[in-house]
Amino acid sequence: MSQLDPSIAPARSAETPGDLEAAGLRRSLTLRHIVFLGLAYMAPLAVFDTFGIVADITHGHVPLSYLLVLVAVLITALSYAKMVRFYPRAGSAYTYTREAINPHLGFLVGWAATLDYLLLPMINALLSAIYMTAAFPGVPSWVWILSTILVCTVLNLIGVRIAAKVNVILVVIQVVVAVAFVGLTIKNIVEGANGSSFSLTPFFSSGIDAGAIASGAAILALSFLGFDAVSTLAEEAEHPRRDIPRAILIIVGVAGLFFVSVTYVMQVLFPDVSAVGNIVGASPEIAKYIGGAAFQAVFIGGYMVAVLGCGITQQMSAARLLYAMGRDGALPRRFFGRLNRAGVPAGNVLLIAALACSAVFLDLSRAASLINFGAFVAFIFVNLSVIFTYVRFVKERGWRSALGFLVLPALGVAINVALWFSLEPSAMIVGAVWVALGLGYLLWRTRFFRVAPPALSGPVEQR
Repeated sequence: MSQLDPSIAPARSAETPGDLEAAGLRRSLTLRHIVFLGLAYMAPLAVFDTFGIVADITHGHVPLSYLLVLVAVLITALSYAKMVRFYPRAGSAYTYTREAINPHLGFLVGWAATLDYLLLPMINALLSAIYMTAAFPGVPSWVWILSTILVCTVLNLIGVRIAAKVNVILVVIQVVVAVAFVGLTIKNIVEGANGSSFSLTPFFSSGIDAGAIASGAAILALSFLGFDAVSTLAEEAEHPRRDIPRAILIIVGVAGLFFVSVTYVMQVLFPDVSAVGNIVGASPEIAKYIGGAAFQAVFIGGYMVAVLGCGITQQMSAARLLYAMGRDGALPRRFFGRLNRAGVPAGNVLLIAALACSAVFLDLSRAASLINFGAFVAFIFVNLSVIFTYVRFVKERGWRSALGFLVLPALGVAINVALWFSLEPSAMIVGAVWVALGLGYLLWRTRFFRVAPPALSGPVEQR
């Protein structure tokens, strides 16, 4: 077990759950709750959102792109697991960068990560409108957008534990639908439908375009965002040092296996996705091909369950990230750092709901292009935070410690930077503008760095 240098460790090595609960967020989440919240945030059925697009970009190698991004995410997940033991507080990459590297840089990382947290509920509402409008074309899309936002907001205002229990049910429904989809796809492959047969072609074939695989992986990173979101629940976990790291690794492992398996059978059945007809809506078309109109209806219904589960958890995580920044003074504390009597940052929940309502005026492509910008920034700096924590705080030196705290995080930085630069130029430009706005606010807030941002407590001893 790694040890902290006692000369820099805080005088108080640990806080009891009672201390933290009295100070703010309530500890009510078990390992099971956290895992289901993370899986619900990613939404198992989200694997179907981008299949057609990535299959077209990678020329039929979606599973290979998933394997590439899975390597980056697994390394980053290990870094998250390390950091949450040192800093078991809400805030995620924002907190880790502030404490391990620099408070000003931590704010900018939190600001960049906030972009995807703030926009995900909006995209979720857009997806709800897209699918439901297809089923009920006579109903205006804004009805579905506002209805989705309303349900998610009410559940989040009630309290995190109730939202967690609802998500358990929603994840189970999604898994059932996904398993049925995979089963029917395998049945069609075995019967030779579409001239298909099992092979390793989705993973390897002659003439693979490495750049296209990386571009596909950069898009697919969106599927894994839930694993880092659960780190923002550290102050509401019953045993954060034990359960948050376990939950992170469980979520990534289960999701990675699921995503690779599902896209493999889909790619085997349709090696050329253009044969489906509608590339963007390839998954519903495949559902109809493998199970008829009845299964397509079930599939769309299951997807709407995924939308609801996603919306609950996305709004919850975004509200708690803003709460962490408000509590620490990075944002105005009177609004962002307040909790209601139920221990919920209600003002933040309502703010996220208001921002999500902008989905009425936007389209999915413009909103979705920005999401992974902030995600990759967070992934990069979490890995860097592990390296800085090792240099500053860890006394133990040896090859195992160096492997876990230096080599793997450095590899994670390299892979995530490469995937970050594989994003569309428009996303990089808008993301850079967002960061510039954050830098401007930081300069004003700190009087051009003459005033340090409010400090968080130092790293705590591992038990």
